[in-house]
Amino acid sequence: MHSQRSSEESVDDDTTSNTSNSSVEEQVQEGESDAESLADVLENLVISQKKSLPKVKDKLDQIIQQILEGEIKNIICMCGAGISVGAGIPDFRSPGTGLYSKLEKYNLTHPEAIFEIDYFRSNPHPFYLLSKELYPGLYTPTKTHYFMKLLHDKGLLLRCYTQNIDSLEHVAGLPKDTVIAAHGNFDTSYCIDCKADHDVAYVKEAIMSQNPCRCVKTKGCEGLVKPGIVFFGESLPERFWSSIPKDFKAADLLIVMGSSLVVQPFASLIDKPREETPRILINREIVGETHPDLRRMGYRRGFDFSNDVDSNDIALLGDCDDMIVDLCSKLGWSSDLQDLMKQA
Repeated sequence: MHSQRSSEESVDDDTTSNTSNSSVEEQVQEGESDAESLADVLENLVISQKKSLPKVKDKLDQIIQQILEGEIKNIICMCGAGISVGAGIPDFRSPGTGLYSKLEKYNLTHPEAIFEIDYFRSNPHPFYLLSKELYPGLYTPTKTHYFMKLLHDKGLLLRCYTQNIDSLEHVAGLPKDTVIAAHGNFDTSYCIDCKADHDVAYVKEAIMSQNPCRCVKTKGCEGLVKPGIVFFGESLPERFWSSIPKDFKAADLLIVMGSSLVVQPFASLIDKPREETPRILINREIVGETHPDLRRMGYRRGFDFSNDVDSNDIALLGDCDDMIVDLCSKLGWSSDLQDLMKQA
C-alpha cells in the first residue's frame, strides 16, 4: 500500500492544490488505518498472552510448586476465630452459635460491651464468666493450628498474627516469638488503673472462682485486674505495630484463615505485603474483597478474587480444617501433619 501511494504522489510536479490536499487526506486516512491495525495486533497479542498464562484454578498449584521448590519460604498467617471452631470454641459473629449470640443471657446493652473497658469497670462479671469458658487448657488445638506448627518446623513460618485470645497457637507448640496476639491473650495480666503487671496465676484463680480480683501491686490502688486481652478502645501491643513493616516486606506468601476481616486495624494487614505477594483466604465465605467498581476506579486495597490473571489472590472456601487437610495433601504433607498431631 505504501509503494502504491508513492507512485500516485509522483505523477506530475505541477499537481494542483486540490490534488495535493486529497493526497494528504488519503495519507492521514491510511495512517489511521495502519494505527488501528497495529492496535488490533497488540490487543490480540495481549489476549494471546493472557490465554497462555495459568488460569485462576492453577494459581494454587503454582504456589504449591513454589513452596516445594523453596521459592516461598517466608509465610505469614493471619488467624481469626474461625480456626478455633473445630476445637469447640464458637466464633464471635455467627448468628445463633457465635459468642456474641450466647452473651445475650448476660443482658448486655450490646454484645461488644463485654470487651469495653467502661462496662468492665461497672460490671466485670460477664467478662470473667466468658474468660472461664475460654481459658487455655480447656480446648485442644485444631488441624489448622498444627498446620502452622508444621510450617514452623519446616522453616517456612515467618510469623503468625492472630486475633484469637485462646492461646491455642502456643498449645500447638508455636514458640512465643513466632506469634503476635494482636488482641492479647491470657499470657499476661494487669491492673486497668495503674497498669501494674500481675501474676497470671493470681488472675486465673479469680477467673475460676468467679471472684473478680483487684490490684495488689500498687499501694492505694484498688483497680480491677484482668487478663492482657485488648478491649475496644485500648491500644494494641507495641510488638504488633513494630513488627508489621519488616515482616510484611519479607513475606512471600500470606495465608488468611478464619477471620471476618471486620475489626480494624487487624483487617488492614492484608494490604501490607508487597504487591506481587500471593494471598490465600481460607474461610467459610468471601471476606475482605474490594468492590469491582472501586477496583476499576483504581482502588487497590482488599482482595481481588476475580478471574483476572493479574490477581495473586485465591479463595479456598469451606471449613478451615477441611481446607488445610486438602492443602497438606496437595503439598504431600498429610503424614507430616498426622504425625505432628499424634506427638502432641
